[in-house]
Amino acid sequence: MSSPKPFRILGIQQIAIGGPDKAKLKSLWVDMLGLQVKSTFVSERENVDEDICALGSGPTAVEVDLMQPLDPQKKPAVHATPLNHVGLWVDDLPKAVEWMTANGVRFAPGGIRKGAAGYDICFIHPKGNEEFPVGGEGVLIELVQAPPEVVQALG
Repeated sequence: MSSPKPFRILGIQQIAIGGPDKAKLKSLWVDMLGLQVKSTFVSERENVDEDICALGSGPTAVEVDLMQPLDPQKKPAVHATPLNHVGLWVDDLPKAVEWMTANGVRFAPGGIRKGAAGYDICFIHPKGNEEFPVGGEGVLIELVQAPPEVVQALG
């Protein structure tokens, strides 16, 4: 490691679960487990139709995204890995990305951008490569810029 970390991971922001039919996911997560659907997000570019649900309340609530592909034949295939990704709150996303990149972490294409819930996000690639050997070892990891109330609650 080249220097001390200039950021902190504060907690789990979300888990994203994919399936061929989000109605089946909703029957478990919403109807049986009682999560509330907060909003929906549809993106041709991301090939996703998702319901954004809440587990808990307030700034420490965990988002549970129930996702299905718009077109099962296209990529990204949000349903191909049922546990699609885990999202982590980070207190300073740009510093985290800069430091991790300098320390060999491979990020997925797309860079820092607005995510479905409106926060700045980026993804750690599930697999490292020769240039950037550190990846998620098969797990896609989303880093999410924490808003001030989350930093205060979890920091």
